[in-house]
Amino acid sequence: MSPQETTVRDAGEFGLIHAVTQGRKQPPATLLGPGDDAAVVAAPDGRVVASTDVLVEGVHFRLDWSSAEQVGRKAIAVNLADIAAMGATPTSVLIGLACPSDTPVKVITELTDGMWLEADRAGVGIVGGDMVRADKLVISVTALGDLGGRAPVTRSGARPGDVVAVCGRLGWAAAGLAVLGRGFRSPVGVVNAQRHPEPPYEAGREAADAGATSMIDISDGLLADLGHIAEASEVGIDLETQRLVVPTRLAEVGSALGADPLRWMLTGGEDHALAATFPPFVDLPGEWTRIGAVTMPESGVTVDGKTYEHETGWEHWR
Repeated sequence: MSPQETTVRDAGEFGLIHAVTQGRKQPPATLLGPGDDAAVVAAPDGRVVASTDVLVEGVHFRLDWSSAEQVGRKAIAVNLADIAAMGATPTSVLIGLACPSDTPVKVITELTDGMWLEADRAGVGIVGGDMVRADKLVISVTALGDLGGRAPVTRSGARPGDVVAVCGRLGWAAAGLAVLGRGFRSPVGVVNAQRHPEPPYEAGREAADAGATSMIDISDGLLADLGHIAEASEVGIDLETQRLVVPTRLAEVGSALGADPLRWMLTGGEDHALAATFPPFVDLPGEWTRIGAVTMPESGVTVDGKTYEHETGWEHWR
């Protein structure tokens, strides 16, 4: 049997684990990595920030749209963005992987290659996990982070008068999804934004150091996720569309598809940019850009002072 034909049934659980962990390097925070009953990870702060996401084939990714490596990168990125959104530094991840027994080993090794690539980009270790049989490919990632002595930046700290700002791309993943849905595979930069997001990991810590009062990872859409901040903080939020500059490439794709690129930026999920609120006297750090303001309680999330007339983002089971 050629390596291309080998399945996970042929490799077996422990053979597959060996194939995806052998020779991998770990960062200093990993005190004990894969191979024992549990991993040991340094927690200098004394507190651990933890988050879990599940990606299901056919819901969160399609292997006819993305390579297995790209799916692996995405699985890590969407989880580490949650850690960054708390103002923490990501340190490690644990992987739960379920797949049919006839899945080619090549798919799993390419998937984990992508995971290791994204973990390396973020400076974190893949420290352990589990593998089981299932009817379709399912990936569960638990991400851990360290606050470095800072207070966590939650969703509940926004106050009227605060500045609303974002860091990272908006609307690109939604545009990429629209392109793929039409059967196209280009422009590659737009399509790849859907295949594997690139969260601004460092921006979360920068925001926390600058005094951010609240923060969130934009996974379901800018308006929808700012709605979570508004609800948790019991405030309103108003976005100013004049501050949302539509990138030339998104404008081109929108024109070609007959779609509104601004709508992608307001409601499109899966970019995993960060949104935060800052006191009005704070100089925004790094690449953070002002897009609106926190308003009075019970005024909801508005756009240019008005209620947005379309759906605001993604919600499971709807």
